[in-house]
Amino acid sequence: MIILPTAEQAFACVRVCQMLSNLYKDIKLFRFDDKTGQVYILAENDIQIIIFSNGIWDFVNDPEL
Repeated sequence: MIILPTAEQAFACVRVCQMLSNLYKDIKLFRFDDKTGQVYILAENDIQIIIFSNGIWDFVNDPEL
């Protein structure tokens, strides 16, 4: 079964990408996993963010921004 991204997730992705851009962080990888329904963002070399289907996002690691 393929899971599609949600509207809440799309809005959260824009907010997170905008925040990273405001901090001048390069987004190296942006991937939607159609099996888990999660978005994974890798910025710079150490900032890892997961965005869940309900629009909640969290750091995978604990970076210093």
